Amino acid sequence: MEVSSSSSSSALIAFGMAFRHSPIPSSLAISASVSTTEPHTQPYRNSVKLGSSKTFSSARKAATLEVRNASDLASALARVGDALTVKDLNAALYHFKKSNKFNHISQLFSWMQENNKLDALSYSHYIRFMASHNLDAAKMLQLYHSIQNQSAKINVLVCNSVLSCLIKKAKFNSALNLFQQMKLDGLLPDLVTYTTLLAGCIKIENGYAKALELIQELQHNKLQMDGVIYGTIMAVCASNTKWEEAEYYFNQMKDEGHTPNVYHYSSLINAYSACGNYKKADMLIQDMKSEGLVPNKVILTTLLKVYVKGGLFEKSRELLAELKSLGYAEDEMPYCIFMDGLAKAGQIHEAKLIFDEMMKNHVRSDGYAHSIMISAFCRAKLFREAKQLAKDFETTSNKYDLVILNSMLCAFCRVGEMERVMETLKKMDELAINPGYNTFHILIKYFCREKMYLLAYRTMKDMHSKGHQPVEELCSSLISHLGQVNAYSEAFSVYNMLKYSKRTMCKSLHEKILHILLAGQLLKDAYVVVKDNAKFISRPATKKFASAFMKSGNLNYINDVLKTLHDCGYKLDQVTSTI
Repeated sequence: MEVSSSSSSSALIAFGMAFRHSPIPSSLAISASVSTTEPHTQPYRNSVKLGSSKTFSSARKAATLEVRNASDLASALARVGDALTVKDLNAALYHFKKSNKFNHISQLFSWMQENNKLDALSYSHYIRFMASHNLDAAKMLQLYHSIQNQSAKINVLVCNSVLSCLIKKAKFNSALNLFQQMKLDGLLPDLVTYTTLLAGCIKIENGYAKALELIQELQHNKLQMDGVIYGTIMAVCASNTKWEEAEYYFNQMKDEGHTPNVYHYSSLINAYSACGNYKKADMLIQDMKSEGLVPNKVILTTLLKVYVKGGLFEKSRELLAELKSLGYAEDEMPYCIFMDGLAKAGQIHEAKLIFDEMMKNHVRSDGYAHSIMISAFCRAKLFREAKQLAKDFETTSNKYDLVILNSMLCAFCRVGEMERVMETLKKMDELAINPGYNTFHILIKYFCREKMYLLAYRTMKDMHSKGHQPVEELCSSLISHLGQVNAYSEAFSVYNMLKYSKRTMCKSLHEKILHILLAGQLLKDAYVVVKDNAKFISRPATKKFASAFMKSGNLNYINDVLKTLHDCGYKLDQVTSTI
């Protein structure tokens, strides 16, 4: 298990964005300018009495309270819903969010849709509130595309909520594509829009390049970068191991008159952790203290990452002790950072001592510490120790996620305990935890080691169908094994998975699959391989193919085969002489 900088960046970005995304108090939940027309509530002026407005205001207030406090929301809305304005209903949505009444939010929003009493803020509230609950990306997009009012659809509050939902659901590419469409439709993005998209760059591959494009677009639109934007781009730099760029943005921010806060210092220290630049990190801590800022738990934990990455294990030990004395080591993260560094430096015994200390102190754990140690034991070929630790976790914990299950799976696979492997897979299925790339990789290697090649093939097919791209080394190995057990079609299927993926492919693999196909008399498939990759196939292999095809191939393909062989430099008499 790798303790990544992206997890720290995510925590930092959430902290930083809180400065801008402060909740809207219910009393200030103002309808957007695109609000649908509210019911006409003012009587004719000639008949107005002095106390009538107070009476009506009192009635609305009573209706609002009844809806907010209702156990049977449907009945309450049937009784008093007509008396409430869109503003009142938006405030009720906000109230239910604060009370964690997500079912009420869904029920109220549905009623608002049915009664056409909603505006842009209604959509924004609903999408933003439910994104953290059970609103999946597909349903959210369906709702967004169903908005008939074009002004509401391109309202910046609505668009920001939609994009934020997609980012939270790890749908970054979908968010970018939709953002382009929103702009074509008339959206005028603001700083929150760009902050939201920049935050999505933290966890994607090559996120810094995409973040740069967004920064350039922001500046082109004459928007001024603020402290939150700077903090976000620095977090992107940290997750992409670009400490020099993070340092540049930090200094530029100060030059523009923005005062760095704890969030900015955290982001820059996190960037230094990628390369273990402890000297710069120590200087930054001193600079921070001179500005009157006190290093908090996040800062000190990130500094621990810097020391560990730099191989300063004694300083790391001292800092861990300081974290414990400050009450900042009540969860497993500082221990995990230190253990992971020790284990990867080959100091397995020292890592296990830290693990034992953590267990003795009853530190809160979600299983990451076990995962680190199990993986460390596996790397050191201490498979019995890995298996025992995996079994210990099963008996002492009921918290499972993909990381710990993969670690357990690896341990059981390495000691060849098929029953335990199947039990772990069953547990993964029962907990509705979807297998990831590493899960499939572990299983395929295990099945190959156990000579269960067809099961390995079916696992790779499943892996491919889930959108994961196997590496060439694994594919090449499985292709060879399948060929040895006469599973020729399956070997060709694996070849095609690799060929049409984005992975690099060794040129010698084309000739390897050609020999397998010829052995299985799959001459039509062999012809396709030769036609597409003739320049990578040796003359003896091509000659072998020509001989096999002329003797047993499909006559309908003879002309095509002859043309391909001619393009390879063979003359007709050379081809016929092979028969």
